[in-house]
Amino acid sequence: MMRKMMMAAVMGALMMGAAACNTVKGAGKDIQSVGQAGSDAIH
Repeated sequence: MMRKMMMAAVMGALMMGAAACNTVKGAGKDIQSVGQAGSDAIH
């Protein structure tokens, strides 16, 4: 249950971050920060 909620939050953040960035470089930073946040939450 908690894992599904975490994945939903990560995916939502990824979609919002992708919509907010204007450049490919910005998209890479957004994806990296979302991945780091997910990793931190799991550990």
